[in-house]
Amino acid sequence: MTSDVNSPVYLTAAFYKFVDLPDYAELKPPLLAFCEAHHVKGMVLLAREGINSTIAGAAEDVHAVLTYLRSDPRLADLEHKESFADKPPFYRMKVRLKKEIVTMGVPGISPTHMAGTYVQPKDWNTLISSPDVVVIDTRNDYEVEIGTFKGAINPDIQTFSQLPQWAQKANELQERNGRKPRVAMFCTGGIRCEKSTALLRANGFDEVFHLQGGILKYLEQISPEESLWQGQCFVFDERTSVGHGLVPGKLGICRSCRDPLAEDMTDSPLFELGVSCPRCYHTTSDEHKQRARERQRQFQLAKARGQMHLGEPQKNSLIKQLLPANAPVLYSFRRCPYAMRARLALLSAGIRCELREVALAQKPQSLLNASPKGTVPVLVLPDRVIEQSLDIMLWALQQSDPCSWLPEEADGLKTQLALVQRFDDVFKHHLDRYKYPSRYALTDGITHRDEAALLLHALNALLIPSGFLSGQHWGLADAAIAPFVRQFAKVDKAWFDAQPWPALQHWLGQFEQSSDYVQAMHKYKVWHPDHKPVAFPTNGQR
Repeated sequence: MTSDVNSPVYLTAAFYKFVDLPDYAELKPPLLAFCEAHHVKGMVLLAREGINSTIAGAAEDVHAVLTYLRSDPRLADLEHKESFADKPPFYRMKVRLKKEIVTMGVPGISPTHMAGTYVQPKDWNTLISSPDVVVIDTRNDYEVEIGTFKGAINPDIQTFSQLPQWAQKANELQERNGRKPRVAMFCTGGIRCEKSTALLRANGFDEVFHLQGGILKYLEQISPEESLWQGQCFVFDERTSVGHGLVPGKLGICRSCRDPLAEDMTDSPLFELGVSCPRCYHTTSDEHKQRARERQRQFQLAKARGQMHLGEPQKNSLIKQLLPANAPVLYSFRRCPYAMRARLALLSAGIRCELREVALAQKPQSLLNASPKGTVPVLVLPDRVIEQSLDIMLWALQQSDPCSWLPEEADGLKTQLALVQRFDDVFKHHLDRYKYPSRYALTDGITHRDEAALLLHALNALLIPSGFLSGQHWGLADAAIAPFVRQFAKVDKAWFDAQPWPALQHWLGQFEQSSDYVQAMHKYKVWHPDHKPVAFPTNGQR
């Protein structure tokens, strides 16, 4: 990221759109991968009702993400607001799935079809200056406290979901001379007032208006001389607040409650740097405050030494301890049962590796270079590449087998491998069609569920004598098959639990409650070449 010495280098883009996204959950992995590949940080919320986000990074990278989003026809007209800063507004990238992109908690409210009338920033002053218009600030109390429009009503709410209850009782919204009043509503970026105007329209208000683009667009377009805005506008990033021209303000933020600090708050006896402010002092325990004091002390010590608290030197040192030289590289995907069993074997063998979590919708080129088939898991060794999960298991256990997962006799290993192969071939065939019938043009997957059930009935019988497939303890066959049985059981858990397979159900339950399962299923961020290496397992233990 380069620029002139004195110019801001971080572009912040804020955007949202109410639009029907029934597949919103499927949009998350590739979007997160794309953002991380372009070093973009921030937060994206996805829900059935649309998208809501603020992201930041180099201008070309932020614009690349916006172009990526607009490649979806449903988001082709996505609008965004820009501002610049010389410090990173965010330090990580998150994409979250939500029931609502802005939580109101009132069923049936659809801004897509019911929102009020947009008012451009240039026309906003005229509207809110009209004596017959009720102007309502839809933001939370701590946001209103540091700035609002002249004459606006403060509902004094702590969360947006409290606004509907306030609106039902507010005297300002009662009928006058048999008519409901004209109402103008505003918020930071436009999203909350768009939803709140839809709420009022659903409740019988005919003339409802909202500021298009919100306060941020107003501050961007309206000069201070013409403005009716008073104070600063709180923003949900490290800038804390902005003023006219979207210039970052000088307000601080309480590191305990994350609320902005009004100008006089730091003079209060209830304010303690990094610990509390007048707004949150009485809501936290003495234990909480003491932990905050210690965190602040460590931060100050690190700053005095020129170090980053819990920062890069510490992380790099830990990585070097956990990853030996020439450590194997494992390309993996957390939920894939093939990758799961490879991780289980590496964990049991005590083999440290660098784990690279893959987004299947956007496979890294280094994976394709190592294994053109592009499926996980793939284990890259200094002298060769192992592309099959069962081969990875066998390689790992041949290096070290402290838990005796491999049988001592050749015939025993042959028997276990034959059982695993039957499940890989026959059971996996039926599992896929049971879980994803639409992929195979099937009405449902019940026939394939019943075929797979025959194999599970036989597996239950094998488990009855000792409780394991590999003899008297957990072993190769157990670890190789359990991830697939787990996937089958999750399709219809109630049906699975109702089957007469007590030995199988107990075996699966033990697996899912084991410490090895917990470590193997640890969540990792999607890997990109510029990321620091990630050690597997994470805790330095078997």
